[in-house]
Amino acid sequence: MLPAIVIEKPPRLVRAIKLLATDATPEEAAVLADELSGITAMVAEKFTNDRTAEGIQRALLLTVGGVSLGLEHLLEADDDLEALDYLIEDGPELIFQQGFRLVKELAALPEDSLVGEYDVDPVYAQRRLKELFIDLCTADPGETWSGHERYLGQLKQRQGVQAIVRAAQWLRRHHYAGPINDPDLNAEGVIALAIIFAVEGGGRITARTGQKEFERFVKSVRKNNPDFEAGWAALMAQIPAAHQPIIAERIATYREHCTVLQHLGSKASMKQLFTELESYAGSELDPDLP
Repeated sequence: MLPAIVIEKPPRLVRAIKLLATDATPEEAAVLADELSGITAMVAEKFTNDRTAEGIQRALLLTVGGVSLGLEHLLEADDDLEALDYLIEDGPELIFQQGFRLVKELAALPEDSLVGEYDVDPVYAQRRLKELFIDLCTADPGETWSGHERYLGQLKQRQGVQAIVRAAQWLRRHHYAGPINDPDLNAEGVIALAIIFAVEGGGRITARTGQKEFERFVKSVRKNNPDFEAGWAALMAQIPAAHQPIIAERIATYREHCTVLQHLGSKASMKQLFTELESYAGSELDPDLP
C-alpha cells in the first residue's frame, strides 16, 4: 500500500508573508509587521493575557488565524500573491476584523435545535464567542491550519439548525390556541407535533399539546379515518415558502418512520401512544393529566 500523500497547508497569512521578500518593498514589509504586532497586542489584552509570555504567544496564534480566516473569506482563488495584495492594500487590521466578524456571526447561530435562556444570555453569548474564536483561529505558523474549512462546515451545519428553529418559531406563533412565547424551545418537537396533528385535517396548526388534547385527536382520527396526505397538504398550504423545505422533509420522514402515526389506527392504548409521542415532541408536551 502506498503511503498517503500529506499536503501541508500553513495558515494563509504565513503563506502570504513568505512572498514579502520578492513581492513587496521593505517599507510595506515594515508597515505590515508593525500592524500585525498591534493586532497581537490587542488580542492579548482582550482574549489571553498581555502580562505573560504564554499569553502573548497564544495571542500571536490567534492573530495568525484571525487574519488568515479573513483572507480566506476575501480571496477569489487559492492565490497567496492575491492574499499579500490584500494585506498591503487593505491592511491586516481590517482583514482581522473581517475574520472576527465571521466568527461572531457564526457564534450567533444556534448549535442545535434545543434553544433555552442560556442561548440568549449575553454573558454566555460572549463566552461562546470567545471559545469559538479560540477554537477556529488558533493557528501555529509552522503547522497545517484547517480553521477556514472547519468554519465553513460549522456555518453550513448551524444554518441548517437555524432553518429548523425558525420553522418551529413560525409554527409557535401560529399555534391554534394562540402564540407560544416560552423561551425554551424544542424545535424538532414543535415540528413533530404540527405534522402529527395535521393528519386530522382542516389545516389547524398544533405546536404544543397535552394529554387531553392528544386523546381528543386520537379519538377523532380513529373515528373519521382522515386522509393523512390531505391533512399534510392543508398544513403545507399555510407554511411560508422559506419554511416549506424543512416541513416537507420531516413529513417525508414521519410518513415512513413515525410510530405514533403507524399505531393510530391500531388497538394501541392511549398510554402507549402518548409515550411514543414523547419521543418525538419531548419538552413540548404538557402532561396535564395525572
